[in-house]
Amino acid sequence: MLRSKSVNSTGESAKSKLNFPFQLLPLPLAALLLWAPGIIRGQSSAFNEPGPKPADVPLEWKQLVGIYAPEGKKVSFILLEQEQHLYWLDPDGEKKQTFEKDGVVFVPDDTGERRFAHTEHRNGNGIVTSFHYMNELYTRADAGADPAGFFRLTPTRPVKELREEALAASPPEEKGPFRKPELVELTTLDPAIHLDIRYATSNDFLGTSVYTQARAFMQRPAAEALVRALHKLKPFGYGLLIHDAYRPWYVTKIFWDATLPEGKIFVADPLQGSRHNRGCAVDLTLYDLATGKPIEMPGTYDEMSPRSFPDYPGGTSLQRWHRDLLRRAMESEGFTVYEHEWWHFDYKDWHEYPILNIKFEDLHSGQGLAATQ
Repeated sequence: MLRSKSVNSTGESAKSKLNFPFQLLPLPLAALLLWAPGIIRGQSSAFNEPGPKPADVPLEWKQLVGIYAPEGKKVSFILLEQEQHLYWLDPDGEKKQTFEKDGVVFVPDDTGERRFAHTEHRNGNGIVTSFHYMNELYTRADAGADPAGFFRLTPTRPVKELREEALAASPPEEKGPFRKPELVELTTLDPAIHLDIRYATSNDFLGTSVYTQARAFMQRPAAEALVRALHKLKPFGYGLLIHDAYRPWYVTKIFWDATLPEGKIFVADPLQGSRHNRGCAVDLTLYDLATGKPIEMPGTYDEMSPRSFPDYPGGTSLQRWHRDLLRRAMESEGFTVYEHEWWHFDYKDWHEYPILNIKFEDLHSGQGLAATQ
């Protein structure tokens, strides 16, 4: 993840200082008990499925749901789908059912009268970017309108220069004792683990690659717990798509040094390190085992908007169900979701491992990589 949680005494992330202009309300989730025994080392716990799988909704609704803000005002509204109905969620948390007909949305005003909300603009993908309602222009305030605009930053200096400085620097000293690192390459554990390592491509927040190889590693206990979670998801038809896992410390320093002061709330302080540096954090999503395509979630990976929150109430019922299914499977195996990012999970034993600064190409047995068994 871009905004990797720093390790500090309180466990709080700098991102928690952000104040978003509406209250996010947790969705009620029905519990259905499902037991999936551990398949590799470790003991699995009960897996609570988030209720029956909802039906999908028309494409036009997916193109409409999102966060909207009236022009010139610091409040936001959410258009969402629930139980095959569209709803308008006010900043105070009040939810009103809308009425949609022939691509036109009608939203109740304070008197209950359904007012016409006229769609004005769509982007090249058909996503609604703005509409008029009661003589006001409402503009989309999430990555649906411009994905790059919600996770792309301009580096303070050329990344090549920052990389040279970071590689010459050293991680902070730590007091142990720590466990001996046993990093395992995730793709060797199960063919249903696929990779989409954004930081090895230009499709990341710096617009250029920072990893030299598209690979993913985790400490052995965390990696094995990840596979047990995967085995619980396979009966539903899903595999795991990994965006990031172990991250060398020098990359954390690149992220920090590349970011302007006002944007440092989005990156981890290298003086503290992160759980990615310890090999105990993973950024991931679901993909369809039958098609290989990523599953739709309420928000996109590394998006800097409230759609990234694990309890964001927007999107569609099916998108939220997929997000919650992933979370429940991961939590049943000892992972904890990061409070501001639905895709980021920390393994329970992260504090028992040291900050590592070994490049992917330098990992080998005796140098952080677990011995072949």
